[in-house]
Amino acid sequence: MPRAIEDLSDFTIIAENIHATRVLLRKGKRVTTLDDGTEVVPFTGESGEQLYLRVPDSFKKTQPYEQGQIKHFMIAAMKGIGDDPDEQKEGAAYVHYEVRRQTDAGATFLDLNVDEVSPDINVEKEAMTWIVDTVQEVSTLPPSVDSSNAEIIASGLAQYKGRQGRPMINSVALERLETLDLVQKHNARVVVSAAGESGMPANAEERVANVEQVLDAVRAADIPLQDVFVDCLVFPISIAPDYGSSYLEAVAEIRRRYGSDLHVTGGLSNVSFGLPRRKLINDTFIYLGLEAGIDSGIVNPLESKLPDIVALNTEAEGIRLATEMLQGRDEYCVNYLLAYREKRLTTK
Repeated sequence: MPRAIEDLSDFTIIAENIHATRVLLRKGKRVTTLDDGTEVVPFTGESGEQLYLRVPDSFKKTQPYEQGQIKHFMIAAMKGIGDDPDEQKEGAAYVHYEVRRQTDAGATFLDLNVDEVSPDINVEKEAMTWIVDTVQEVSTLPPSVDSSNAEIIASGLAQYKGRQGRPMINSVALERLETLDLVQKHNARVVVSAAGESGMPANAEERVANVEQVLDAVRAADIPLQDVFVDCLVFPISIAPDYGSSYLEAVAEIRRRYGSDLHVTGGLSNVSFGLPRRKLINDTFIYLGLEAGIDSGIVNPLESKLPDIVALNTEAEGIRLATEMLQGRDEYCVNYLLAYREKRLTTK
């Protein structure tokens, strides 16, 4: 077992799915069209009944739809804060469905984000209030209230009644240290981002330096380090070959400096954007992350299953090529993409 955790139950899963940016492909297996021509996302209700999240005409005028994407949780949230009682129930039922799925898959926290619902911050605050309330109606897990805006986080935390345990705030960064006031006020756990004051870090050293500055403020606020989850920031390796290795190096350095005093996490599936066989890449990256020292992940537990990940056959060609790519040893992902085209990405 990798060094940061003694067994799989020690790994904190921050389930990422209830998020307004999440997309389904219009031509994918989860989207269908009813006999009357209505485009829908089918799902099951609490009693197993067949239900549908209908794609509204208003969404069909958006750029994501024209690009073949359905932002299903954005749609659910807009229905939830709308005026039509039937659509309100439809949006809530869809969120409840995902809460059940994420809980059954082993999530520890449910990450809730509405940042792309509207350019109007008041609408986003209303959406965050609604989604926190809707989730806590059925959830046994605490929320991770996720936004780049402290006002939106505050609106979600104000709605949370605390029955499911201490919430999490995602996230505090150098550009929004005022969010630490909310951590104290709500006795929350907190994701600390490696983002800089005016931009994203370019390498492992900048990630660590940014984290250190935020942790100085965390300590000054008397927030215990055991409540901190450091996000060293994962970027797609399809953009730059060293993005994977920079994250892993930053994780290892944070773990070296702080040992088990704090947690290390990250949006691990970000690494595979734009590449084929994303699950293969994500699972390999989580494996490497465990070796580097992560004990948490902002992931989809329906797809990333830890028992399977720790049992990966690292000698299989697909895992080996993904590892080389993730460690920055396959510039422009050439070897990986060639193996994909030649159907050589085996995992056994």
